[in-house]
Amino acid sequence: MEVFRICKAVNSRTLMASGSANRWNKRGECVIYSGSSRSLSTLELIVHRSSIVPAADYKVMVISIADDDALVTQFRMKELAVNWRTFSAYSSLQEMGSRWYLERKSLILKVPSAVIPYEYNYVIHTEHPAFHANVELVRTEDYFWDDRLLLNQ
Repeated sequence: MEVFRICKAVNSRTLMASGSANRWNKRGECVIYSGSSRSLSTLELIVHRSSIVPAADYKVMVISIADDDALVTQFRMKELAVNWRTFSAYSSLQEMGSRWYLERKSLILKVPSAVIPYEYNYVIHTEHPAFHANVELVRTEDYFWDDRLLLNQ
């Protein structure tokens, strides 16, 4: 399967994780967030950055993950709290994701997008024993911001 990550060009050359806390992980847990499509990844970036900075040089990372269901754990919406999309739910979602991370039962955590809940993000566990054999950066692509996404400035 191919998944996509949009990031600044300087961070697009290797599959590295910062260890920063986010919705599905705690600080120090090294994961890469990716989306099921370029468009979902664009929306996720806009939401997380709270804005668009068109002057920055962005790239699309095309990441290949082996097609093996045993590598994936999925959190379904029905398993999540009613308010899971809100900031107030972060701590409980981080707990769920941290348990997945520490147990190392799977390489990938498939989660619904908080932006578009019927589409999926894939959290890649970079310290999982199966990481190097099953995850590959296929290529990077140039990325540009469509002017219609920008606020009138």
